[in-house]
Formats: sequence, C-alpha cells, structure tokens
Amino acid sequence: MEYTISALAKLAGVSTRTLRYYDEIGLLNPKCVTDSGYRMYDTKEVDTLQQILFYREMGVSLKDIKSMMTAPAFRRLEALETHLAVLIKKRRQIKDMITNVQKTISSEKGEITMTDEEKFEGLKEKMIGENEEKFGEEARSLYGSESIDAANAKLRSMTQEQFKLMQTLGEEINDTLKAALQTEDPGGELAQKACGLHKQWLMCTWEKYSPQAHKGLSQLYVCDPRFTAYYEKNGQGCTEFLRDAIHIFCNDAE
Repeated sequence: MEYTISALAKLAGVSTRTLRYYDEIGLLNPKCVTDSGYRMYDTKEVDTLQQILFYREMGVSLKDIKSMMTAPAFRRLEALETHLAVLIKKRRQIKDMITNVQKTISSEKGEITMTDEEKFEGLKEKMIGENEEKFGEEARSLYGSESIDAANAKLRSMTQEQFKLMQTLGEEINDTLKAALQTEDPGGELAQKACGLHKQWLMCTWEKYSPQAHKGLSQLYVCDPRFTAYYEKNGQGCTEFLRDAIHIFCNDAE
C-alpha cells in the first residue's frame, strides 16, 4: 500500500516535518516523488520508519540510527529481537519499582512493616525512575542506552553505605560550590575542590571517567534549564561557574 507523506505521518503518529527531515538527512527516503512533488512511501519505507521509531524510543540518536541501519551487517529481525529484549528488561525494572512503591505506600499507612533493606532498595528505584523521567531521553541520546543502563545497574548494586556516600557527596558539592562562588574564581582552590567532589560523585554510577565526558556534562548543565534551576539554588551564575571550573579541572587532567 502506498502512502502520501501526510498519510504516513498520521499512521505513525509523527509530523510531516519529521518525515521531511528524515528524508533530508538520508535516514528515510520516500519510494518516489511524483511529478507534482508529492513524496510517496511503500511497505519498505513503513518498515524502516517503524524501526527508526523503535530506536528513538530506546533513546538512540538519529546519527547512530542511520549508522546502524545503513551498515551492511544490519539485520531487521536481529534488531527487533534486541529491542524486544530491552523492553522486557525495562518491564521487569518497572514492575520491581511499582512493587516497591506499593510497599512503601502500605508502610506509610501502617499496613505493613518494611525492613531497612527494602526501604533502601525503594530509594534507589525511586531515584532511577525520577532520573529516567526527567533526563532519560537526553541522557540516552548523548551517552547511549548501554551506558545509561550500566549506570542504573551500578546504582542498583550499591550497598547502603555506598548510596549514603553518594548522597553525602551531592550535599558537599553544593556546600563547596556555594562558598566557591563567592570567590568568583573558577580556578581557585574551593572551585577545584568542588570539581574533584563532582568527579567522585559521577564515578558512583559511571563505569569509566573521561575529561571530555565531564566537560560535556557541565555544558549540558548550562543548556538544560532543569539542571540550571538545581545549581542556581547555590547562587546566581552558579551553573556557568561550575562549567568553567570543570573545564579548568579537566584541562589540567588532560
């Protein structure tokens, strides 16, 4: 069955602008363009669009999608099976999180008693869930789903002491940043101490550290108003101050 760009957009739940952009970047070209200039799509293009949207749901960037789908070794069935495995894993994680939240609600109502270990697991799942909801799409686009899944797995495997350390580091970072901001010197001792603490905090969940990734994250803080709102609680201009301090910190490490 053939579709116009409008019909395909409606079928897939995307905009015609999105399909035009996919055409421009060579990700999804129409089967043909009519003499009147209409883009026409067939079953092959429908299947390709479905696969693209599967990958987008997983947080894969358009650049990586194009690279994978145009590779000679790409096999649609294998890609679908991989996607299914990821979805099943997510379903298990969501199910576990729902169970723990339900337990917590029952505990708050006095219906059951939760052990400290169960409460601790609930805190970790709550943090993972909130991070995925707020920043999941951007994080997976920037660092890839594999890296984010690994970070979540590392968080889940934390002992209570390790989790508490991460929370303490977060508080210490903000306290140090607040004091460093008053010096107006991102290269100063206090600012660089904050960067060292920030690196330690990142390594609680990162599998490996690189100065480039650290600098990239600091720029994301500046560009994303959600991060900016968090750091600006320490004082106006704190987010840019932290970015500048991290760049100095990372340049010294390279």
